Amino acid sequence: MSTLGGYNKKHKVTVVGSGNWGSAIAKIVAENAREHPQLFEEMVQMWVYEEELTVPTTSKHYDPGSKFSTQPHKLTRLINHFHENVKYLPGIALPSNLIANPSLEESVHDSTILIFNLPHQFIGGLCDQMKGHILPYARGISCIKGVSVDSHDVRLFSESIGDKLGIYCGALSGANIANEVAQEKFSETTIAYDPPPMDSRNPSRNPTPKAGTPHGHTPSSSQLDLTAINEHKDARGKTSKVKLTVPPPDLAPIDHNLLETLFYRPYFHAQVVSDVAGVSLGGALKNIVAIATGFVAGMGWGDNAKAAVMRVGLLEMVKFGKMFFSTSVRTETFTEESAGVADLITSCSGGRNYRCAKMSVERNISIHEVEKEELNGQMLQGLSTAEDVYGFLKARGKEDEFPLLVGTYSEYLDPNGCVDTAELTNGGTGILQGERRVQDLPDMMAPK
Repeated sequence: MSTLGGYNKKHKVTVVGSGNWGSAIAKIVAENAREHPQLFEEMVQMWVYEEELTVPTTSKHYDPGSKFSTQPHKLTRLINHFHENVKYLPGIALPSNLIANPSLEESVHDSTILIFNLPHQFIGGLCDQMKGHILPYARGISCIKGVSVDSHDVRLFSESIGDKLGIYCGALSGANIANEVAQEKFSETTIAYDPPPMDSRNPSRNPTPKAGTPHGHTPSSSQLDLTAINEHKDARGKTSKVKLTVPPPDLAPIDHNLLETLFYRPYFHAQVVSDVAGVSLGGALKNIVAIATGFVAGMGWGDNAKAAVMRVGLLEMVKFGKMFFSTSVRTETFTEESAGVADLITSCSGGRNYRCAKMSVERNISIHEVEKEELNGQMLQGLSTAEDVYGFLKARGKEDEFPLLVGTYSEYLDPNGCVDTAELTNGGTGILQGERRVQDLPDMMAPK
């Protein structure tokens, strides 16, 4: 990695979210902030949704003679005392320069880099709370996998955050199982960030070393004063409605080099690209493919069948991206990056969507029943994504062009043709509407 420095101001980093993945990412950026004092303030803030608990009896910190083990304490107090998230990432030591903070407003105050890592349904409310409390020139990275889809549109979570807060936000996604990353088992990730013109191509700065972006090459300083530009392009190549604020020149530009420095660890290799839409779509569509792969695994069809489903699924993921985000999506994002093929392989090998689909076939019950029995109140992301993508494609008459993505939702039922009665009661077509069986998958995938 290149050495960065020579700027008077340092970046302050805040992680918004403290679940297992949020804590794992916070660990990484706190380690790097401490190792690069020329770029970052040493202390990294992590916003924590406050709750009270005692140290679990299974924790190495459990001591029957300690008040932490016998009386409820605030989670932030426990994290800051033990330097461990004893509830959501137990057994993993967190850096001492990572500060758990229950106040969202205090956590993001004066931060120039905001890393979002929380359930997507909380984005809107938390962004509303943050308004008026962040720097106008702050920039963000969303670690929230997936996209928001309905019959009208596909929205990137990173752009939803950016629109709410009036900032630019990129995305991070990949084959990243939180516990494995936290245990420092080797893995890779993909960071998607298309630097706004006034950030990386300001004549007074060193331009980002990654040549070109989907929206053009870097102009020379004699051609244009980019400090006067506050517009940037969204993932569809249209001018964003967000008018950005230019960061001060004495602050290192947030470009590909800086993001690699912030996220790259010897055990966590980060590749930075400009394709925000491709990285985001990969994190969503792979869940549908994982369900289809789980179905054929449950049938006992073997590895050849699973590989066939994954191959067709990958092609449809690329096609979806190129069809609806043609100006920015790159095929290589899906075929070469961790956020594409690697995340697909992981999800289709042992992820929750794969496992639950496999069990539904093996047990001859609805996948919704498996979800209730196995996930302790959590929801399978692939089910809602499959339904939303189906509705989006149907509204455009594109169902026939995506037989696997569409068929997984609209035509799958268990091996004996059992209909999901809950879906019928709710009046929807549903994931188990009973038109096809899993045995029909090869015909559905056959070239037309």
